Amino acid sequence: MKREPLVIGDLTAEIPLVQGGMGVGISLSGLAGAVAKEGGIGVISTAQIGFRDPEFDEAPIETNLRCIGEEINKAREIAPGGIIGCNIMVATKRYEDYVRAAVKAGSDIIISGAGLPSKLPELVRGFRTKIAPIVSSVKAAVVICKLWDRHYQTAPDMVVIEGPKAGGHLGFREQELSHIEELDYDGEIRKITEVVRQCGMKYGKKIPVVVAGGIYDRMDVEHCMNDLGADGVQVGTRFVTTRECDAPAAYKQAYIDAKKEDIVITKSPVGMPGRAILNKFLREVKERRKPASRCHQCLEKCDPKEMPYCITDALLNAARGKIQDALLFCGANAFRAERIETVREVIADLM
Repeated sequence: MKREPLVIGDLTAEIPLVQGGMGVGISLSGLAGAVAKEGGIGVISTAQIGFRDPEFDEAPIETNLRCIGEEINKAREIAPGGIIGCNIMVATKRYEDYVRAAVKAGSDIIISGAGLPSKLPELVRGFRTKIAPIVSSVKAAVVICKLWDRHYQTAPDMVVIEGPKAGGHLGFREQELSHIEELDYDGEIRKITEVVRQCGMKYGKKIPVVVAGGIYDRMDVEHCMNDLGADGVQVGTRFVTTRECDAPAAYKQAYIDAKKEDIVITKSPVGMPGRAILNKFLREVKERRKPASRCHQCLEKCDPKEMPYCITDALLNAARGKIQDALLFCGANAFRAERIETVREVIADLM
């Protein structure tokens, strides 16, 4: 496979690989720094990033905003000169403050999904931070390109196309996810790529397209880059079972122990379907409601009284190793994990 660097404006990643942002507490400075050190793009998830801080329970948002800079600085200590970005969900409560905190802390790129980041260009104005929306459909790509063109006279610096085999929250309907083979998603990727190409032409620049979702081995990478014409790939699940991943050992072991039939689609409290490992927690959610112990101020549109369970509580349990009481997000290929690897070994195998 001929491998070209991933060029995003004045940023160049020698390895055309973006590490997927995984919250809560799964991709922090440890994983992001390790990937950046190897020449890829390391990504810190800002979702409840300050959960370990003693002030988190009393002031979750303020603590998170402070910890964004702390995690970016830790990642830079691991990878001086490497590319460090942040994944920030549009659905986050006070989303704009999170973006501004990441930009001021020196994040090289903001990757943003779980909604359309319509105001993102305004939030990074005056900084060199690159911006990359995550889209899953031609419609979403058209909308974001037109919005940014009309309101800010700009275009994305990179676009991430996230397919139906990704982990966590997914931009698809449940019915589509139960018939993935019928989606012809390769065709959708090609159409989105053409939308992005035309958007870039208007601004006289090449907007790199990065494909995500279900990428686990070199054959997947070659298909995306050789057959679909992607400029790079985004990989999340494969990095969970690495030594450097910030997840606890029990979380990593859950991936290694999982069988194919354990990977299920579940309805998240945020209204989107998600992919996770079936465990005691998910079985209990189907049978009874698990009320929130407190509100962690994580999502913009959340009424704790109406939610089947608190997603922050469930993800915090995962990050703390309480596996049977946790929501264990994962990609479609998580069951393929067999052992703990290093980030260097994973990248060598992929690339």
